[in-house]
Amino acid sequence: MTARPDDPAPNPHATEAQVQAALTDNKLAQVLYHDWEAETYDDKWSISYDERCIEYARGRFDAVVPDAPLPYERALELGCGTGFFLLNLMQGGVAKSGSVTDLSPGMVKVATRNGKNLGLDVDGRVADAETIPYDDDTFDLVVGHAVLHHIPDVELALKECLRVLKPGGRFVFAGEPTTIGNIYARRLGQATWKVTTEITKLPFLKDWRRPQEELDESSRAAALEAVVDLHTFDPTDLEAIASRVGAVEVRAKTEEFAAALWGWPVRTFEAAVPDSKLTMRYRLAQYKAWLGLSKLDEKVLRHVVPRQFFYNVMITGVKPGAAAK
Repeated sequence: MTARPDDPAPNPHATEAQVQAALTDNKLAQVLYHDWEAETYDDKWSISYDERCIEYARGRFDAVVPDAPLPYERALELGCGTGFFLLNLMQGGVAKSGSVTDLSPGMVKVATRNGKNLGLDVDGRVADAETIPYDDDTFDLVVGHAVLHHIPDVELALKECLRVLKPGGRFVFAGEPTTIGNIYARRLGQATWKVTTEITKLPFLKDWRRPQEELDESSRAAALEAVVDLHTFDPTDLEAIASRVGAVEVRAKTEEFAAALWGWPVRTFEAAVPDSKLTMRYRLAQYKAWLGLSKLDEKVLRHVVPRQFFYNVMITGVKPGAAAK
């Protein structure tokens, strides 16, 4: 249930000098940024390990693998973050046991702690997705959420996924930004941050302003974010990469158009104001709005809007061999 004792320790407070060094060292940037985010990441993104997020994680899985005979025996998560995707998939009956890996020691620490608190059969390792530290044919399932766009060599990482999968094993990656979706999401987020941080300078809105040191630290993290987000994907191109490394039964699906246009300003606003202002009633209202817009995307807009305009892309493929799940 714990990370390996020989893994490096987290570094949650990067200095300005370290940030500057990371601007020319991508993997250092990945570690610093995600170590900085680890302890607050679940709150920032409203991540939980209850029915709401179990349903979300299982929904992403079922969207690209609607007929898998479950559960898988052993699963691996790459770029696990706080464990959101695999831990909720395990709670949703997708896998019996799991291993969480991330380049960030801070994220592995939080993910394994979350797994322990949930009573799940999970171990963790600090690991590079381009050189996965497990033997060939080890796992039945490899998953990841919002991780491929952080990996310098996506094709190499997918080759590694096939290597550690058993014949017939499957990989499922979700939450990856499309090229077009990333453009409007970033612009909406930047505009929302600027407006919110400027307006809350007004005296009568001072209670809505985070302390300046927190805003400054967020700005430093944002500078690293521009470095760690390496890729965006066209769904067809991502399918081609997965096929090129030898996967079969490859397919991509996109989601979130109206939901992304709404969600990015909301998430950015929430990051710019004190948590105390975000009541449970407010959070529930935003969640219901996102659900409604997601249904609009799925029921209506996906039939009229080209798939590359949606914000998120999911990809799955199978290692050739025995009958795939």
